[in-house]
Amino acid sequence: LLSCHCFFMLQVLCRYQHIWNIELRFRPAFLGGIMQATGNKPPAMLPKRAEYLLKDIKRMAKYYQVPIQISEDDFQRVLGKSNLGAMRFITAIDMTEPQYLEPLSREFWIRFWSQHEDISQPENMLAVAGQAGLSSEVAQKLLEMISSPAVKKQLKETTEEAIKYGAFGMPAVVAHFNGEPHLFFGSDRLELLGSVIGE
Repeated sequence: LLSCHCFFMLQVLCRYQHIWNIELRFRPAFLGGIMQATGNKPPAMLPKRAEYLLKDIKRMAKYYQVPIQISEDDFQRVLGKSNLGAMRFITAIDMTEPQYLEPLSREFWIRFWSQHEDISQPENMLAVAGQAGLSSEVAQKLLEMISSPAVKKQLKETTEEAIKYGAFGMPAVVAHFNGEPHLFFGSDRLELLGSVIGE
């Protein structure tokens, strides 16, 4: 969730789903779990790469017309914040009201990357749910679900499934085409994805 590149990919895939006539299914997975299981490290931990990333994210935000406001301080903010609660909240919505998964995810990203809010706070999760169109009763129920064994188990299973497909970071997109899964990593692989599915 904290990856701004996931925000780019979400926006682009949603724009292309009807042009390419593809069926999108969003699968909440925990980036921290994927990184730990594969031995990967956040790219922003490398000073020269962080310097480049800052410029690159700004260019991508302009190109994709995605409202991301980023500075050097944001890398430390990302590395220092846990998004596990928000990921469990999104998992709970996927389990109960999956039609809200896309708007809820988008609202979380906007609040984190454009408004620099702490999305791990319960009151902010409830505000995100309201903005995505959920009633306060449903939002409160989702908030109560995030500590349940069922939600924890579901998020763990989805994360493990992503790793089985070969994911080592996010965004990870798996295209099922002609009975075969194709993994694409990163927000700049749209042309390759299109090539594989014949678009």
